[in-house]
Amino acid sequence: MSTFPKKTAILVGGGPAPGINSVIGAATIRALLSGAEVIGIQDGFKWIMRGEISHVMPLNIDAVSRIHFRGGSYIGISRDNPTKSQEFLENTVSSLLRLNVNQLITIGGDDTAFSAYRVEQVASGRIRVAHVPKTIDNDLDLPHGIVTFGFQTARHLGVEIVKNIMTDARTTSRWYFVVTMGRKAGHLALGIGKAAGATMTIVPEEFEEAQIPLNKLVDTLVGAIIKRLSYGRTDGVAIIAEGLLEKLDPVTLDSVIHVERDAHDNVRFAEIAFGEILKKEVQKRLAEFNLKATIVAKNIGYELRCADPIPFDMEYCRDLGFMASKFLFDGGSGALVSIQDGHFVPMYFKDILDKKTKKMKIRMVDTKSEYYEVAMRYMIRLKDEDFEDPHELAKFAATCGISLQEFEKQFEYLVKPRVKPAAEKTVISGEKEK
Repeated sequence: MSTFPKKTAILVGGGPAPGINSVIGAATIRALLSGAEVIGIQDGFKWIMRGEISHVMPLNIDAVSRIHFRGGSYIGISRDNPTKSQEFLENTVSSLLRLNVNQLITIGGDDTAFSAYRVEQVASGRIRVAHVPKTIDNDLDLPHGIVTFGFQTARHLGVEIVKNIMTDARTTSRWYFVVTMGRKAGHLALGIGKAAGATMTIVPEEFEEAQIPLNKLVDTLVGAIIKRLSYGRTDGVAIIAEGLLEKLDPVTLDSVIHVERDAHDNVRFAEIAFGEILKKEVQKRLAEFNLKATIVAKNIGYELRCADPIPFDMEYCRDLGFMASKFLFDGGSGALVSIQDGHFVPMYFKDILDKKTKKMKIRMVDTKSEYYEVAMRYMIRLKDEDFEDPHELAKFAATCGISLQEFEKQFEYLVKPRVKPAAEKTVISGEKEK
């Protein structure tokens, strides 16, 4: 009797990312050459979790052999969440079995990975599952700093956009607040800002508070504008990670917007004009010092998600798709597909899920790393050393039309407590500390 599965299905969940089609194409070709029939489940879990099995399409080599050059998803995508109820999970499994599927490849981020894990559990060995990690946010906790597919293309395109915005900012003496995608972590914002040499980048990880007061975020931007003005520049570009929204004090947030959530209980960032909110609040704060700045709010995200992948993601994603199929055909199941040092390494769901959340761990920006330190050193923003230099502080205060002491009072809280001058240090045994 043949050991080949009856049918392999491929499904994409979450949001788009460059490289999806590369995974679909490579996984399909590998499965077909192994003797299996392959189908694409259209629109993620949307239909099969409701017991509808008509939204599928056959995949063949002629159809997919060149789709790796293109962005988007050849078989569609959705954020529908089968883990919302046991009924949805059972419908998903029964739908796949009715389609004679006993191998499933899912492509998606942390939410889709968790859905894949739960589907495999409910299937109880009847369906083997492999998951390919996808997100332009680069926030899945892959080892050795391995990037998630789509991130490099998104950063590449983001830098091209910001490069042009920086030229426009200087030409027109404007500030731009560029809000980038990144639901939990600031990898994409920092990657774009650092590569482009933007004036500053703000990411959620830099704030130690569990909930960030809106006024602190506003003052961070205002401080940068004041510092830039003191150097004779009326322009700048601030890259702002949208994930800051989730860390903002909810009371403050609710006072300025009505927050909507998606099927995975995530805030619908696309519905919130975050840049416009910050623009309004920053201009209001600047007016307290009789200062004005022309500010333009700009979101970049949708322009990046369905872009054609750069060669890095084309190659990387074809490797991932090939290995996802091979893993299943070799009898594997219940794992996330990773390529480490050029070798395929399955990362099993049971080993990588967070013990508390039962979901995949999120990789945050390490603000203690040299990678982040270099980024900070090149930013124009208020820093620790500014409050140690009275000449710098005097310039900032004069720009605001206030005293040096008043400037310290209003903005020093933005940075870590400064080191006291020697004369102010604690006296031990009658001698000043060395």
